[in-house]
Amino acid sequence: MNESIVNRIKSLPPLPKTLIKMQKICDKPDGTVSELAEVVSEDPMIVANLLKSANSPLYGFGKDIQSVAQAVSLFGMSMTHSIALSGAVRKLLNVDMAPYGISPDEFANISSMQASLMRNWYAKVNPAKKDILVLAALMQETGKIVLADEIIQNNETEPFKADIEMTHNIAQVEHSFMNETTATVTAAIFKHWGFDPVLVESINYSDTPNKATDEIRENAIALNIVKTAIPVNRPLNEVAVMSALKKAQSAGLDHELLEDEIDALIARV
Repeated sequence: MNESIVNRIKSLPPLPKTLIKMQKICDKPDGTVSELAEVVSEDPMIVANLLKSANSPLYGFGKDIQSVAQAVSLFGMSMTHSIALSGAVRKLLNVDMAPYGISPDEFANISSMQASLMRNWYAKVNPAKKDILVLAALMQETGKIVLADEIIQNNETEPFKADIEMTHNIAQVEHSFMNETTATVTAAIFKHWGFDPVLVESINYSDTPNKATDEIRENAIALNIVKTAIPVNRPLNEVAVMSALKKAQSAGLDHELLEDEIDALIARV
């Protein structure tokens, strides 16, 4: 891996203590929504991100959510932790997405769209895998923050941005400039922070699912399909959606169900 990227990852600060406390509650067999809501309430940033997400049309709750307890109850413990983690990571990494031609808010929204699609799709495909895949979908584009900063530091913003605007294969452009992709950089970041190895490897192979082990291949395929449908340069456009549906069909997944969930997501956004 690029030495500059390696050094950047090694120098990352630890995750905030609130997130560690949240993870411990989620991991406890007897952890409760009320316990989690109490911890969330200690952190104004997490509260703001959670309520913003709860009131977004992406998740379709359809009512004004104003209390932390209500938001945690609606999302569930795993999704609440995922949203908190996503916001904290973006803050730690200092987001500037100019090389990808999008704003930080657009980047956050695209990640949320990927998570929303995964959540609704995999709740019907394989509920046992839903929680880990939703977290992975929400976080899988994180490496773009580091790659974008590297591109900026190398004064390659304009040529990189021009290639991103034209491509249907973002990972290929990333590799041509940095010899890395979002998937490999994201996996390295989360390995540094001690995340679940299954989550790390699922993201790591999300561009190359055919190289994944049997244990994580389905996860990698699902992540690849979701980011194919919702790429950062043209989320949910016709070409992207058709490509994702073809990948789902080739993988033996229910592509008609996926199409229904994509249509529902487009209607919400």
